[in-house]
Amino acid sequence: TLFSADLLPPDAYAAELRRYLRDAWNLADGDYRILAREASGYHQLETIFLRLDLADAIRVRRTSGTRSLDVTGAVDGELLGPVERNLAWRAATAYFEASGMSGGFVIELEKRIPIGGGLGGGSADAGAVLRALDAMSDVALGWPAVAGLAGRLGADVPFLASESVYALAWGRGERMLALAAPPARDVALLVPAFAVHTADAFGWLAARDVQSGGDPELLAPFEVGALSDWGGIAGVARNDFEPVVAERHPVIVEHVAALRFAGCQIAMLTGSGSTVFGVAGASGGGEALIRALAGAGDGARYIHTRTAVRVEPVVVIE
Repeated sequence: TLFSADLLPPDAYAAELRRYLRDAWNLADGDYRILAREASGYHQLETIFLRLDLADAIRVRRTSGTRSLDVTGAVDGELLGPVERNLAWRAATAYFEASGMSGGFVIELEKRIPIGGGLGGGSADAGAVLRALDAMSDVALGWPAVAGLAGRLGADVPFLASESVYALAWGRGERMLALAAPPARDVALLVPAFAVHTADAFGWLAARDVQSGGDPELLAPFEVGALSDWGGIAGVARNDFEPVVAERHPVIVEHVAALRFAGCQIAMLTGSGSTVFGVAGASGGGEALIRALAGAGDGARYIHTRTAVRVEPVVVIE
């Protein structure tokens, strides 16, 4: 199973009020292909998910009835939106409804992952909340049910609700194959001052009538084992969103070029943008990337992080 939890014995904490503290890790999409658009409007995807060390901090508490969400950190209130649209809130309410869990919840969320940058911060928060509540539940739903809830929240939420660091996913993100993570590498993130809304990006794709899945060369068989090696990942790395987003925001092309010039083995848009990420080559990273990218961000925020090698276990504390 993908779900596991390190829990205290049931009698080690009070049933009325339990708390959970963990980090919600974000991700980079090393491969993002739009295979087909269903009649329902949903898009079939093929993507490689890889967690990064950059993370939001979340505390979840069960209460006797109160429900609230408190967000702190460097956040733009306009980008944050109303609480009912927040993915952490939606994940909690969905879990309570599906499980019949009594009482309420308090979510304390410290944002560190940029909002609207395609880094999956909101999805990571939702995944962390689902894992937390399932660990605190008197009768846990278990992985299949949690994955179902996650899939209704977003294509990347099932992965971020799982115990996997790295996975190949397809469909609507609900089908995943966990992979052995490649060796940890330094990662440079260039986050522009503008956000890209996922719905807009899909609309731009539709307008260009992108049909990536129709090209047999793109879907040729490959050895899954090659995806555990950075050279193999670089060979398939591609993002169908990148051309249409860059057409409207040409600075994306400049950011990709800057990361390539700085020595990154992989440089591309993550998700629907607006963040561009670069994975350092085997011989360079860290301070070398920082020096190379000084002044190259064109007003973008530069963040240095690393690819993750493990997912922190769930710990319930009294």
